[in-house]
Amino acid sequence: MEVLDISIIIVNWNTKDLLISCISSVYQTLSDSISYEIIVVDNGSKDGSSDAIRRIYPQVRLIQNKRNLGFACANNKAFRIMKGRYALLLNTDCTLTEGAVENLFYFMEKRPEAGACCGQLLNPDGSKQNSFSNFPSLLEFLTNKSLLKIIWPSKFPGKYISYDKPIEVDSCIGACMMIRKKALKDIGYFDEDYFFFFEETDLAYRLKKAGWKIYFVPHAKIYHEQGKSVGSGIESRAMYYRSMYIFLRKHYSDRYILYRSVIFLRLIINTMLNLIATTFSLGLSKKVRDRFLRYIKLIIWHMRGCPQIYPDGER
Repeated sequence: MEVLDISIIIVNWNTKDLLISCISSVYQTLSDSISYEIIVVDNGSKDGSSDAIRRIYPQVRLIQNKRNLGFACANNKAFRIMKGRYALLLNTDCTLTEGAVENLFYFMEKRPEAGACCGQLLNPDGSKQNSFSNFPSLLEFLTNKSLLKIIWPSKFPGKYISYDKPIEVDSCIGACMMIRKKALKDIGYFDEDYFFFFEETDLAYRLKKAGWKIYFVPHAKIYHEQGKSVGSGIESRAMYYRSMYIFLRKHYSDRYILYRSVIFLRLIINTMLNLIATTFSLGLSKKVRDRFLRYIKLIIWHMRGCPQIYPDGER
């Protein structure tokens, strides 16, 4: 089989316009000095995404699933057929900037100990997003992750610090992440128990245990329209919590009950605070009212045993 430098893997679910734009940014920004392929894994889209790819980008390798299999399973299908020495995972709501992929690629080439790396994610206005994260901790559950990044940046690095050189991190945000194929063969692919969220955290945790390192490369910049590829409603939040519990049970089994209790207690406190805010606003603020109702639904979902929730009822 022909060996390429990079396999760019894009998982899509009903985001046709974003997908076309994302692929366009690949062709516009990636130089001819790097050999690559693009693999699109379509998770049963009903918006004509697959037909659009065949029509506009017939050279793209297309894997068409009959239903939404989730992020982990979809990427694993691409991993099995990839020709690249590296996989670049790219969300459909990402737009690459000039030199972004090259920065990640040549960094990995110079660091054989690096199992994965990521660049700086940017909002559409150019402001920074969190591009990497720490592994979950009790301190994070008891307080606030954003606050910890501000008051304890050495332990919880984040977007509030400007980095002029790569740094080692716990885990990359999966919106744009490069992974060494050799490292994937070493530890295995994504755990398909995760439908969406935490699959990259789980992979990073296993990479670290196997001796690989993970880096943030600040000069690789990627615009990311956060949330557009998965949404931000109750289904998305429930998937997040469920995936977090899978991770905690798998890797922190001795602390699982404690962590889950703290998370649920915090959810109740946030619900009460939002009830107070809703009461004081007389229910006139739609934003406050919707947030309160979202917390109520999450509590009910927890009380039902955290069943799997799929977007738009997909199975």
